[in-house]
Amino acid sequence: MILVEFDHQSGIIYDNDTPSRDHIHTVVRTPNGNDFRLVQFTPLGSVCSIQFCKGVTPAAPGSEGGLYLVVSDIQAARKELADCGVDVSEVFHRSPTKVKLVGPDPQRRSYASFVSFCDPDGNAWLVQEVTTRLPGRSNTQVTTFRSATALSAALRRAEVAHGEHEKRTGQKDANWPDWYAQYIVSEQAKVPLPL
Repeated sequence: MILVEFDHQSGIIYDNDTPSRDHIHTVVRTPNGNDFRLVQFTPLGSVCSIQFCKGVTPAAPGSEGGLYLVVSDIQAARKELADCGVDVSEVFHRSPTKVKLVGPDPQRRSYASFVSFCDPDGNAWLVQEVTTRLPGRSNTQVTTFRSATALSAALRRAEVAHGEHEKRTGQKDANWPDWYAQYIVSEQAKVPLPL
């Protein structure tokens, strides 16, 4: 088995200035001559991956339907797909009677807006916008940020809240890094914030 890791991080494989947004593993196994190929994509900070394979299933190319991808911004995802040349549908949502309607869900409810496309093999994909996970559908111990700007904003909110904490306690908190960490994790998990 050969494992090739295309991380595209600066100074690892390529001398890029900007790290890749995705983590890619390619596995090639050829015990009987090109019977198995796999490419696995794992977005940075994600706990899930998607695999594109040959020799994993007897299904014919293009026979798969009901494949889902989940994104936090359906309009940005549609634009990115279209910009890459994918023939992607317009954003749509469904009425209470399941009629397909043009545009994102008017109330921008989580799980309610979609786009669709077919991959080069003809497999049908549905991309769904999820902005807030239903209870029990996320790991509240995982804290991620989409950018340095988002992390910086969280640190600033924690700083302000920590200042209020020190006023309430009347003393300087030498353990402020742990307090900031608990505040940021609690804020993302939407659980009560530390006082």
